[in-house]
Amino acid sequence: MTIGLVYAMPGEIETLLTDETRTPIRTEAGVSFYQIRPHIIACCCGVSKVNAAMGAQLLISLYHPDLVLNAGVAGCFENVPIGTIVLAEGFVQHDVDTTAIGDPVGLVSTVNQIRFPTADLPAAKAAMDATGVPYRTGWVATGDWFATDTPRSHWIADTFHPLLCEMEGCAVAQVCLRNGVKFMAIKSVSDCLFEHHDFAFNFPAAMKDLNRVVMAFLTQLTKE
Repeated sequence: MTIGLVYAMPGEIETLLTDETRTPIRTEAGVSFYQIRPHIIACCCGVSKVNAAMGAQLLISLYHPDLVLNAGVAGCFENVPIGTIVLAEGFVQHDVDTTAIGDPVGLVSTVNQIRFPTADLPAAKAAMDATGVPYRTGWVATGDWFATDTPRSHWIADTFHPLLCEMEGCAVAQVCLRNGVKFMAIKSVSDCLFEHHDFAFNFPAAMKDLNRVVMAFLTQLTKE
């Protein structure tokens, strides 16, 4: 089983790399690819939907993974501890809006759907349970906007009812759907949108355990 990992920022992939894997095995169109294990390839594609889609498509075209997993940090619509691990149930794109021509908000017309569920949630939950790491499950809203406590965030929460908000996952989900590749995602909470902490974005705390959890999850998921 070949697995592809998609990250947005260098800081997200950094703790996954070792001295032996730190040098990219190739870079295509600005997307760097790393050999993490014999059957695990990771890429760092950049922030936002276009970069995520480009990285995911290159990963699929070049390495033909059986599963693509998107990992990274995200804001949370609930007040939870920073670093809370979330196994995504699925994604929506909150900034796709063709309601002016009669479509429901969030409809991605190319594939004619709003919600993009992740693959085989029971198996994914069983793998997460086996890691022994506490986690949440929930839906994720993706868009080209860094969410803060604004009326738009409240509109996203009221319209799509997600747990998290970030900038890449649903783009990767859409690419995987169109290529017939299974898609999963694990996120770590970096900020709580409607809470007023003494920080806006706690990246170090969010990343503290994320990649350890990702690798433990994949080990359990691929056990025979």
